[in-house]
Amino acid sequence: MITRARQINLALAAALIAAAAACQAHDSAGHHRSGQPAPAAVRGFTLVASGDVLPHTSIIERANSDAGGNGYDFRPMLAGVKPIVSGADLAICHMETVYGAAGDYTGYPTFKSPPQVADGLAATGYDACSTASNHTLDDGADGIRRTLDALDRAGVRHAGSARTAQEASGAAMMRAGGARVAQLAYTYDTNGIPLPQGQPWAVALIDPDRIVADARAARKAGADVVVVSLHWGTEWQDEPDEQQLRLSKLLTASRTDGRPDIDLILGTHAHVPQAYEKVNGTWVVYGMGDQIAGEMFNGQGVQDPRGNESTIGRFTFAPPARKGARWEVTKAEFVPQAFDLDAGRVVDLNAALEQGATVGAVRDRIRDVVLSRGAAQSGLVMAR
Repeated sequence: MITRARQINLALAAALIAAAAACQAHDSAGHHRSGQPAPAAVRGFTLVASGDVLPHTSIIERANSDAGGNGYDFRPMLAGVKPIVSGADLAICHMETVYGAAGDYTGYPTFKSPPQVADGLAATGYDACSTASNHTLDDGADGIRRTLDALDRAGVRHAGSARTAQEASGAAMMRAGGARVAQLAYTYDTNGIPLPQGQPWAVALIDPDRIVADARAARKAGADVVVVSLHWGTEWQDEPDEQQLRLSKLLTASRTDGRPDIDLILGTHAHVPQAYEKVNGTWVVYGMGDQIAGEMFNGQGVQDPRGNESTIGRFTFAPPARKGARWEVTKAEFVPQAFDLDAGRVVDLNAALEQGATVGAVRDRIRDVVLSRGAAQSGLVMAR
C-alpha cells in the first residue's frame, strides 16, 4: 500500500521532472538556463556594386528634362535597377565625376555634374560610392568638397577622395546584416592634374603597399569584410590588362594570421564590362563598365555601344564558420545592364528580355565577357 506521505513524495518528484523537462524545452527554443535569451545568430548579407556614373552633357540635359525643366532629377534614369539595388543589404556605386555649383555643369572632357546626382543615387538605394577616379581633380579641391558635401547630405557614404587628412586616413565603415563592412577606393591617376598644394591626401592613388596597410587598419578598426574599389585598367579593352592581373594577385594574396586582408575587389574605368574572376579565393571584378554615360567614342573615335553596357555584381556573404575566419561569399551573381541612350534610362537586360525587348545579343555578349576567365567554374551565375 502506498502511504499518504509516499503519494506526496511521488507527486513532488513528478512535478520536478516536468519542470526540468519544461526548462530543457525552453533551452532548446533558444534561451539560456539563466532565463536570458540566447545570442541571436549572426546574419549574413548581400552586397551589390555597379559601374561608372559618368554624366556627359546629354545626361545632364536628360536629368533637366526629367525634372520638367526646373532643376535636375536623376531618379528616373536609375529606376530600372532600383529593385536590385534597394533589395541588397549594402549597395555600392562609383561616382566618377565631381559636382559643380550654381548651374556651372559640364560634361566631357572636364566634368562638373549637378549635385542632384547624389539624390538620385540615394533614392535608388545606394549606400556608398567610390569617388577616386581620373576625373576626381577636374575642379580641384573645391570639386571634391562639393561632391562629398552633396553625398553627405543625401546620406551616401564615400571613399577615395577627402576634404581633410583625417577623413583620408580611414575607410568608410558600414553595417550590413551582422557585419561591419569597410570600403576603400583608389585610382591609377588623375589625368595628370597634380594633387592640390598641401593636400596630398585629397585623392587616394593606387599603391599596393598602401592598399594592404589600409585594409589591415580597417580590419583592426573592426571591419569584418574589407571591400577595395579600384579605378584601373585599359579603356575599351574587354580583357584585364597586366597591371590589373598583377595587382589582383598581389592584393588577394595578402594575409594576416592566415586570413585574407581583402575580401572583394571592384573595378571601374575601362568603359566596357570586363571579366569576373576568383583570384586566390577572393572575387575580383576587373571592370563593371559604365552604368550611366552619354554617347561613348572609343580610341578610334568611333561610337562604341560597349561604352553603355555594364554589370551589377551581387555577392552573398555568410558569417565565418569559426572565430578568426573570413566571411565567405556563398553566392556570386551578375546582372547585365545597359544605358538606353534614346530613353535615357538604365536597363536591366534580363528584365527587358522578359518583357519582349530584342536585347538578347547585347546580354549574351556581356555574359560571355564576364565569364571569359572561368568564373562560371568558380560558381558565378547570371542573376535572373
